[in-house]
Amino acid sequence: MNSINELTAGFRHRLAALPLVCALALLGGCGGDMGDLEQWVADKKAERVPFRDDLPEINPYEVFTYSSQGKRSPFQPAVQQRAARPTSGPAPDRNRNREILEEFPLDSLRMVGSLTRQNVDSALVQTPDGLIHQVTPGDYMGQNDGRITAITESSIEIKELVPDGLGGYIERAAAVGLSE
Repeated sequence: MNSINELTAGFRHRLAALPLVCALALLGGCGGDMGDLEQWVADKKAERVPFRDDLPEINPYEVFTYSSQGKRSPFQPAVQQRAARPTSGPAPDRNRNREILEEFPLDSLRMVGSLTRQNVDSALVQTPDGLIHQVTPGDYMGQNDGRITAITESSIEIKELVPDGLGGYIERAAAVGLSE
């Protein structure tokens, strides 16, 4: 048993000396002739950068004082915008109760089926959270006051009311197709 302990103790001493031996071997590679490096550094120090006489002249900064008298306010549009259109065109009904499918953008809703009961066409629409809702013509869906105008076996036709940028609204046709 003693011979095994002596053997492992000797191995431990040799193992502890291994990093020291590796460090000495690496430092030994750092020595040697450094004449090439010293010559290169001396050459670079001897090079002189010539002085340039053709540098561009810098113009002095001109101070501008802003005076608001007789000028347009910077917070108003430069050109007068056209007057808002009269609200005689289509407009969303703000007094009606919003339906559940109006919370979702149209591109996030999927038509997953259609059916006809008692001569009334209806469609099955899946929301992003996976719930399925049954819709019929006249129901609303989408975030732009989209009203369902027709349901076919492969799509749901919708008329949306979108702002025209002039204070009014225009109708836009949209559809949600059957997805597989």
